[in-house]
Amino acid sequence: MTRRALPAALALVTALFGLTTPATPAFAAACGDQVVGNGGFENGTTPWTQTAGVISAGTTAEPAHGGGTVAWLGGDGTTHTDTLSQSVTLPVGCASATLTYWLHIDTKETTSSTQYDKLTVQVGSTTVASYSNLDKNTGYVQKSVDVSAFLGQTVTLKVTGTEDSSLVTNFLLDDVALTTSDTPQPPADGTRTPTSPKYAVNLTSNAAGDTWTGHESVTFTNGAPTALPEVYLRLWDNAHGSCPATPITVTNVSGGTPSALSVNCTALKITLPAPLAQGQSATVGFDLGIVVPSGADRFGHDGAYNMIGNALPVLAVRDGAGWHLDPYTNNGESFYAVISDFDVTLTHPTSLLTPATGTSTETVSGSNTVTHATAANVREFAWAAGPFSKISGTSAKGFKVNVYGTSGISSSSASSMLTLAKDALDVHSGRFGDYPYQEMDVVLDNNFWFGGMEYPGFVLDLVSNVALPHELAHQWFYGIVGNDEYNSPWLDESFTDYATDLYRGVTGSGCGITWQSSAEKLSNSMAYWDAHSSRYSTVVYNYGKCTLHDLRRLIGDTAMANLLKSYAQSHWYGVSTTADFKAAAQAAAGSTDLTSFWASHRVEG
Repeated sequence: MTRRALPAALALVTALFGLTTPATPAFAAACGDQVVGNGGFENGTTPWTQTAGVISAGTTAEPAHGGGTVAWLGGDGTTHTDTLSQSVTLPVGCASATLTYWLHIDTKETTSSTQYDKLTVQVGSTTVASYSNLDKNTGYVQKSVDVSAFLGQTVTLKVTGTEDSSLVTNFLLDDVALTTSDTPQPPADGTRTPTSPKYAVNLTSNAAGDTWTGHESVTFTNGAPTALPEVYLRLWDNAHGSCPATPITVTNVSGGTPSALSVNCTALKITLPAPLAQGQSATVGFDLGIVVPSGADRFGHDGAYNMIGNALPVLAVRDGAGWHLDPYTNNGESFYAVISDFDVTLTHPTSLLTPATGTSTETVSGSNTVTHATAANVREFAWAAGPFSKISGTSAKGFKVNVYGTSGISSSSASSMLTLAKDALDVHSGRFGDYPYQEMDVVLDNNFWFGGMEYPGFVLDLVSNVALPHELAHQWFYGIVGNDEYNSPWLDESFTDYATDLYRGVTGSGCGITWQSSAEKLSNSMAYWDAHSSRYSTVVYNYGKCTLHDLRRLIGDTAMANLLKSYAQSHWYGVSTTADFKAAAQAAAGSTDLTSFWASHRVEG
């Protein structure tokens, strides 16, 4: 979000079950030992058991992550299964165990919603990670899984790749490691739950597009070792009403028992019929009503133009700190969500255009249009409805951009913003990894008091050559690389303002940081900034980007550029923390100890 002040995955596999003879399993005698043998695949196939040809030489098109050999599953484009496995023994008495590996996925599949080809990672009989053609990425991404639950056991580490009857997907795996430690494993992405939410929404609007009614359901899995007895829905836009008279209503709940609304009517606890064990899934459904209030806001209507951000109820997150039920903030954002899939059908008068998150198709039936929007690997879904003007274009990298304007937006302004959006998406892609979605919708209204607001594949903005690159940078920082926006707002706002400076050629040479009190810290939560609202933009935006400029000057331009790209790739579709970024920065800094840097810039965590 920008405040108005704008501190603003060779040879193909040849046999289906050509298995090698299992070697003696690797054995870790002590904590700290690496228990996977030949994890980089550079020493032949021992001790792995594989479908013939899985361990193979990398190619120019499909290189290894390290060395010249890789585990290559898939790549046939026919109905096929590849497996790779190894028996490992995790020692008794350790505090934690972590499985890590580097993964690259590329595909010829064109769908943005269907998992045709899949890769699963199992420890024993437990699936600890799963991927599909929808998880295609740029380069390798390191994955990390807490497998402490298997300490003291001898288990089989197994990877299975399956393809359907057409269109190739390559799953490339390299540098596999399973390390034990005397140190307890800190909370990681795997402990965040519910995981893999899939939302199905069907809504119909009134003539004005400011009232929507219909049904929503969400299917989810408990990804954590601890049982899941309940879930919480966040009804964020109820903060725009007067509790209990709310603009978002949820009724006729199925799949669980609802409690009374809490947290100023923005949280709804739903107790499940029975607690979900790890790996179990459930579905909750409900009837949904949305009434858009008056006002040029991220949830509001400016005359005939309706902006509908954060209106769909979404699942709250439970992590190592428990359920996150933070209050709504109008000063910044409170949003914290895991990567999800949305399938949304909007029925509305044909006179209303409905820019939305994801990729849309429209079917006209009489005076109504049915807009069907699908969005994979996003954290939330937003849309608008109104008699917008619309222009479209495609960037040099092939990203489709649509610009929608209210009646106050001139054609020249819309055109300039289209040019800017196409260029900014391409430049940001070069720095952080390619924008992974097919479309970007930009909705322009110069009456927005807040400057701009980001959603996946959809942004609200003023006509501004500073605000728009900032909101588009949010596609990476908050959208692709997630964060808890209430407790760590600097992890997206500081990074997007820094990205905006880079885009505009601003070096930050005049940056100056003057702390107002001992309690003022860059890494403070929105609870602090709501109590010190006049300092929020100054610190989180200005001081935040200055901190990143200072880090660049300390470690060098090349190291900083490499840091940000590898950081984004390592947390692609995940959630990052301050500790994660500090660790990545220290690795990039090498022998330069950053302890004093973090202290002087007041980055704690």
